Amino acid sequence: MIAGPRGGGFLRLPPTAPGMRIGLYGGSFDPPHAGHRHVAAMALKRLGLDRVWWIVGPGNPLKDRSRLPSPRERLAATRRIAAHPRMVVTDFEAVLGARYTVETIRFLARRCPDVSFVYIVGADSFATFHRWRAWREIAALVPLAIIDRPGWTLRALGSSAARALRSRKVAPGVISERAPPAWAFLTGPRSNLSSTALRDKLLKGLDRR
Repeated sequence: MIAGPRGGGFLRLPPTAPGMRIGLYGGSFDPPHAGHRHVAAMALKRLGLDRVWWIVGPGNPLKDRSRLPSPRERLAATRRIAAHPRMVVTDFEAVLGARYTVETIRFLARRCPDVSFVYIVGADSFATFHRWRAWREIAALVPLAIIDRPGWTLRALGSSAARALRSRKVAPGVISERAPPAWAFLTGPRSNLSSTALRDKLLKGLDRR
């Protein structure tokens, strides 16, 4: 346990052990929903993971965060949705003070060198992965598991990141055993749920009151 660099309390990582295979599932989770759980469950099973960490972050720097609920509210809501013995919900990223995913990945690579991490990304996010801060470094530090989403299959597979990493694409079942850069694309049942749509529905309901 170490003190957070921005005075945000103490940083406590979920328990790990050498050789563990852990999926990192980061996001704002505003709000978390059954579609998020579907992604986490698919990754847990298809990638042969020991755990999935839901990392409730401070918010996407590429999006408007003016109405974002507090980390504590989103943490509690995400725990209610995850509800699985091999899924762990954590806010260590916010306590760490990381604004970008690459900062989180750098920290975990230093802190847990004996753990095999896989970063879980939705196909919609992978379509614009090349806009992320230091995206090539992220890909060089941790394997990527891309989860298909309705309407995003072709855009994700034809994205700038997919083209740049074309020769590093592997089967989902071996992704946690491969040294980065490596990525896998997971297809199967897909969820149409969207946090944006759920927020819009909630706001429309409040406007009618």
